[in-house]
Amino acid sequence: MADPQEFLKDFPLLHTQMNGKPIVYLDNGATTQKPEQVIRALCGYYGGCNANPHRGAYALSVEATEIYENARKVTAQFINAKRPEEIIFTKNATEALNLVAYSYGLTNVGKGDEIVITIAEHHSNLVPWQHVAKAKGATLKYIYLEKDGNLSDEDIETKITEKTKLVAVTQVSNVLGLKNDVKKVAKKAHSVGAVVVVDGSQSVAHQKVDVQDIDADFFAFSGHKMLSPMGIGVLYGKYDILDAMPPFLMGGDMIEYVQEQDTTFAELPAKFEAGTQNVGGAAGLQAAIEYLGKIGFDRIEAIEQELVDYALPQLRELPYIELYGCDSTRDNKTGIIAFNVKDVHPHDVATILDSTGVAVRAGHHCAQPLHRYLGLNASCRASFYLYNTKEDVDRWIAALKTVRSVLGYKD
Repeated sequence: MADPQEFLKDFPLLHTQMNGKPIVYLDNGATTQKPEQVIRALCGYYGGCNANPHRGAYALSVEATEIYENARKVTAQFINAKRPEEIIFTKNATEALNLVAYSYGLTNVGKGDEIVITIAEHHSNLVPWQHVAKAKGATLKYIYLEKDGNLSDEDIETKITEKTKLVAVTQVSNVLGLKNDVKKVAKKAHSVGAVVVVDGSQSVAHQKVDVQDIDADFFAFSGHKMLSPMGIGVLYGKYDILDAMPPFLMGGDMIEYVQEQDTTFAELPAKFEAGTQNVGGAAGLQAAIEYLGKIGFDRIEAIEQELVDYALPQLRELPYIELYGCDSTRDNKTGIIAFNVKDVHPHDVATILDSTGVAVRAGHHCAQPLHRYLGLNASCRASFYLYNTKEDVDRWIAALKTVRSVLGYKD
């Protein structure tokens, strides 16, 4: 297994301090830190060839265009899309999923149709489908969970029906850290003629993704969760489906011809990329993909699995720690651990940990329906990545042991 210390040198922020203490960064599910290679790519673009892509005949613009379009090719290869034109750059996964909802959903879902999503969805893959269902008079149905947190096989079989027009599913739950069998969901959806929208925000940084193998019709993710700068996201869509969809945003660079009363639109992917695009972000995304490619997902998964296997037995020894999504008998646990400290609000837990230099997430993690389903108002979440170490786990658990005593509890 790769030693996480091998990668720590590449991440400058992790060598600084927080509250006067060395940082233990365990909020990778929200955003990852950036290696020097990505920072250099971003600064190199803005310092060396900043210009509008696609619009100028001068050298800087041509170079910016080449950087932007090469990033598209690299991203297509990264998730095994058939062609670069199937990659639409957005500002994040939220925008990508909204693009599908507004362009595909509002066009193809009608009164009496059904949309099926899972109760484990991030709000970005839930709220847009509520909007489409209400706007079109469709029914929104949920796939619920087994006791161990995995999707109900019975719900997959019975709730995806001939009335289903679209199924939306996360590949990895951002709260429970469990992998979903999206390939099985896609097969069931396609058997009734429905399309499948996969939220890959919590998967692409941690496991190899092949959109052709899982047969996703749409696949969305954010760059900032996989080492790249904020402000760059990706929507993959099958070419024929994207080609038939109307534009989501209108304006510069997505047109073919504009007359006073009518407009014709550019071909893919430009049709969905109105306005000046985030070329620097695309350069950073490419650098992040290349960085991950050099490490390899086998090594990344091994690091995360070892950290989970190291942490969970110690957490289970603490009688005041409640764990969620950690009882699955399937081999599908990722490097996310959701937990609570009994009798202590998650925000207080996070604040106390922060005072020791340990950063975890607290709240509903943009998944309120899932928390309600689990009978929770909120939870804490520790999420590992390739640069986390067993020493990080030790400091996290040591800090957890002080939480209740700080608030006056005597265990």
